Amino acid sequence: MVTCMDVNNLKLDGMELVAGESGLKRMVSWTYLVQTRPYEDHMNRGNFALIVVDYIRFDFKEVRKSMDELNDLGISGLAVSVVDDKEPIPKSIIKRANELCLPLFNVRWKGASFVDISQSIGNLILETNIMNKRTGDYLYNLLFGYNVNDRYVEKISGQFGFDFNKPYRVGIIAVDRTYGINLEQDEHLYEYYANCLNSEVMKMEGRPMFMKFLNKFVLLFEAKENKEIEHEIERMLRKLDDKPEFKGIISSTCILGTPYTDPSKFGQSYQEAKSLIPKKDYLPNPRKKKVLSASAMGIYKYMFRGNDQREILAYCNNKLNKLEEYDHANGTFLQETLLAYYMNGFNSAKTAEALFIHRNSLINRLKKIEELLEIEISDYVEYLDLLNCILVKRLMFL
Repeated sequence: MVTCMDVNNLKLDGMELVAGESGLKRMVSWTYLVQTRPYEDHMNRGNFALIVVDYIRFDFKEVRKSMDELNDLGISGLAVSVVDDKEPIPKSIIKRANELCLPLFNVRWKGASFVDISQSIGNLILETNIMNKRTGDYLYNLLFGYNVNDRYVEKISGQFGFDFNKPYRVGIIAVDRTYGINLEQDEHLYEYYANCLNSEVMKMEGRPMFMKFLNKFVLLFEAKENKEIEHEIERMLRKLDDKPEFKGIISSTCILGTPYTDPSKFGQSYQEAKSLIPKKDYLPNPRKKKVLSASAMGIYKYMFRGNDQREILAYCNNKLNKLEEYDHANGTFLQETLLAYYMNGFNSAKTAEALFIHRNSLINRLKKIEELLEIEISDYVEYLDLLNCILVKRLMFL
């Protein structure tokens, strides 16, 4: 992805970085000439903003005010040009840009025009996108090609430094999104998230192959015994999802397929990961891990391989029948309570908080479950059996 560092490295005639060097890693999605407010109607995260100090619409007092507003909207950098170079950028603005870690460029009035800057940055972004697309095309053909022959594998190995004598696995990053009232802004934020994700992947050890495919992101990487890359993906996704601009709005989970040494089976690794995506929210995950694999299914994966599931379904129905009938008749959530109690480590206070109920209400629910099923909640063997029945039924009907 293109950053302000790349823009600075263009060495455009008449354009000079004057502040905010510590923010040069900010990603640039496009350029935008700032003219009218409200900025939130047309400025998006990653935009590289251009301002002309014409002393009519913009003087330096207005630039100072706009810089804070635009930075809050997540711009990547700011370029300022003064009509006829009447005066230099004030030290107060330079100081503020350094405080914000916002790359600030001065553009000489008779130097590079904003048209030249926009075209140069636009071309750089397009060239980078073409390179990313080429990598994506290689990976797409490797996963879905009808004839993954030795020559093609050798070509990929040479270009990306992969040793296909070692096992590789596919990871699919599934993104969950919360939508607001402005769908256009939502899409721009999602694209910005995708750019951030791409940038983080490019910095990973061993640099996996990476592509955006439909509404998912796909990785191919070496499956090492110490799970080094899996741990790195976990850290990367946590770091990304905890960013203020994404927290509570966008979050990701990486689903892993089985490792294979034979490149012709990488497509199978993809399908295995894909099949787990609709099930990820139903698997027990008390630690809320960001990376899940086929092994996370545990015993459940063996339950869906046969064609005849009637016996296990009958067992689960019999086990849960009284709870299901009671929930249906009374509008209660006893099954959800069982799951939440487990997911929160059998801690009453945390479980009540997760369910948005009073602790006494939780205790009453647990007593009702014991009464209906004639069991003791403290009997963990019985509890685990109930939990398995709930999960098996849910996973069966996804």
